[in-house]
Amino acid sequence: MSIFSTVFNRRNTYSAKWDMLEQVYSINNASEVLPMWVADMDFAIPSVIIEALQTRMEHPVFGYSMAPEETKSSLTKWVADKHQVTIQNEWIMFRQGVIPGIAEVIEAFTEVGDKVLIHTPVYPPFTTIPTNLGREVVTSQLIEMDNSYEMDWHSFEKCLKNDVKAFILCNPHNPGGKVWSKGDLTKMAALCQQYNVLVLSDEIHSDLIFEPNKHTPLLNVAEDPNNIITFFAPTKTFNLAGIQAAAMVVPDEQKRKVLENLAMSRGYMGLNIFSLTALQTAYEQGGPWLEELLEVLTVNMDYVIEHLSKLEGIKVSKPEGTYLVWIDYRGTGLSEKEMMDRLLTVGKLALEPGSKYGKAGEGFLRMNLACPLSTVQDGVERFKKSLE
Repeated sequence: MSIFSTVFNRRNTYSAKWDMLEQVYSINNASEVLPMWVADMDFAIPSVIIEALQTRMEHPVFGYSMAPEETKSSLTKWVADKHQVTIQNEWIMFRQGVIPGIAEVIEAFTEVGDKVLIHTPVYPPFTTIPTNLGREVVTSQLIEMDNSYEMDWHSFEKCLKNDVKAFILCNPHNPGGKVWSKGDLTKMAALCQQYNVLVLSDEIHSDLIFEPNKHTPLLNVAEDPNNIITFFAPTKTFNLAGIQAAAMVVPDEQKRKVLENLAMSRGYMGLNIFSLTALQTAYEQGGPWLEELLEVLTVNMDYVIEHLSKLEGIKVSKPEGTYLVWIDYRGTGLSEKEMMDRLLTVGKLALEPGSKYGKAGEGFLRMNLACPLSTVQDGVERFKKSLE
């Protein structure tokens, strides 16, 4: 039996996905509700990572740790092999997560009141982090086309001209699953350089790409790599969100010095010994597990698209990347409140409401398919029941 078909009971394990339903959705029957919202997997992590952590546990001293060059090299080799991008070990700055890293960069290179550009709809922290730091969030709404998204270049450049200091890119795009083309990324990078806008490229989903699509790192198309800070992490790829490990790739030495000084002023001590172990092992030995995962996700995606697309008023297409599907229910005529009430009280299913991703997300739902096929099938039946 494949590890990807094994159903693990995650309730009462301090899982945000399974144990925060009552708090997040204001429901009393949380034990009856199937959660398919938070973007983590219900799959066991690669056994090689468990074994590496167990081996490290056998040494009884857990003192202060440092990131060895081997750990950085595991990332540089991984992205070179997977995405044909060359980065140097000295460019890598480890952080506890992509979002903490984004917050640090915004704080370091923009001032209170400065404008930060994002696309909409998009992952909510792209809005909340700059806002909480006192920056002004400027939005360029993506254009819906063929059940996917395209850039609105007129809107994008108009925003850049309006004294924007930084642009946060989501590549692949969450929640839409769009894998931006090399041409789109080349144009994005060129426009940002033209208007002297720093680009924060969140590429956390870059390993979760479905053929024939291919991830293009922004660094590969940018004329000036010093204008780009890229964020990678093994956490989405290998289901290690609870380990808290990510990397900022900062080619510009002066920017690294600024970020190092900011980290020191905050008392940031780097990754712990377990996250370092997990990250290095994932990138050195996790390839076969990932290959099987992508096959499983393809089956899950195809199943959901086949069954939900038959429902009146529902549109859903296969994403080019991520393990998330973006469901358009506007054809049902239901409001978001009506749809969420039906899902939670009738179908007993917890999905993410589209408005969470901005006004442009209204009328959509985000569904996480990183779970055994049996769970996906259960979720589909619950979704159908919600609309009966």
